[in-house]
Amino acid sequence: MAKDHETADTEVEEDFESIWVRLLHMVIIAVLMSMASTILGLLTVAQFLIMLFNKREPNEQLAELGTTMGVWMAKAARYQTAASEVKPWPWTELD
Repeated sequence: MAKDHETADTEVEEDFESIWVRLLHMVIIAVLMSMASTILGLLTVAQFLIMLFNKREPNEQLAELGTTMGVWMAKAARYQTAASEVKPWPWTELD
């Protein structure tokens, strides 16, 4: 009987610790999302200027980078809102 009580206490402590680890991850991801948003804004301006001077032809590398950032931001938002337990890059592969 005492073992069951000890196991339950250990699980509660692990859950308590894991929620604080999740908070740390959430703060780091929030900072990364802020940086990503700024970079996306800069990419948007750069792509517009390229299209303006290149007969409306976008730069393929910038377009691909924007797509990758969008996928990352969606994955990050899902983790932030607890819709997913999968952490975005740098904890997992960049999709």
